[in-house]
Amino acid sequence: FLEVEWRMSEAWRTVLGLRGDYFWFDVDSDRPENSGTDEAGIFSPKASLIHSLGADSETYLSAGLGFHSNDARGATIRTDPVTGEPVEPVDALVRSAGAEVGLRTAWRPGWNSSVALWLLELDSELLYVGDAGNTEASRPSRRWGVEFNNYWQLDEVWTLEADLAWTDAAFTGDTGEGRHIPGAIETVLTGAIAAQWPSGLFGELRLRWFGEAPLVEDGSVTSAGSTMVNLAAGWTRGNWRVQLDVLNLFDSDDHDIDYYYESRLRGEPARGIEDIHYHVFEPRQVRAYISWLY
Repeated sequence: FLEVEWRMSEAWRTVLGLRGDYFWFDVDSDRPENSGTDEAGIFSPKASLIHSLGADSETYLSAGLGFHSNDARGATIRTDPVTGEPVEPVDALVRSAGAEVGLRTAWRPGWNSSVALWLLELDSELLYVGDAGNTEASRPSRRWGVEFNNYWQLDEVWTLEADLAWTDAAFTGDTGEGRHIPGAIETVLTGAIAAQWPSGLFGELRLRWFGEAPLVEDGSVTSAGSTMVNLAAGWTRGNWRVQLDVLNLFDSDDHDIDYYYESRLRGEPARGIEDIHYHVFEPRQVRAYISWLY
């Protein structure tokens, strides 16, 4: 990768970047027709324009190209291992394009805040297929959203964090199934309160809330939101650190993940029944650590 920064004046600067990636795949499948090699390369230019509003604030505009990689098996596949039907291989690397405009500020002592409006487009979305247990390349998609992050140093002991992310995600083309992207969460909230006393005692209470997400393309089935609270406390002195973590403090049985697909239990119709399949949070766990730094 290459990065160049150009300071045009005291208030304005530009950052230009170029990244190059090369992938080589070698797949040895139990089906000879699905074995083989593939290679792909891609360049991703990026640019940012930053304007300083003073010693503690700046605005910026960033844009660039990127990518995500697909499963190597999809780059050489010729026959569906489940149905035996012929399939077309997928592109090993999928292009993405994004842009972001935002503000970063520390206009009050001890308070850092940032807000950003962003856009991301993918040439192909990756979707999890429950009955097959793998992911598959799907239609192009577009996401845009807002992120708002805050960190407060209240005094020498206490700090607060509060973050919000809202996203609108949709396929860019409607094939009749709908444009919702299964599993794309719309709203995420996180927050924390932490303390670090001069005596070495410390503690943190952290909350994470996920809003609902569509589970099928037409949006007719959605997951419920989930809330997780974790607690950490401990003591440090010199090279020693003792810490106690309580994960899932309130022993919530909210769903960690949800999928919607057909499955069949004993006595059910041979074609199966469409339903939500989920994994609940791990039950409350207590973990203790003793560390010595050297």
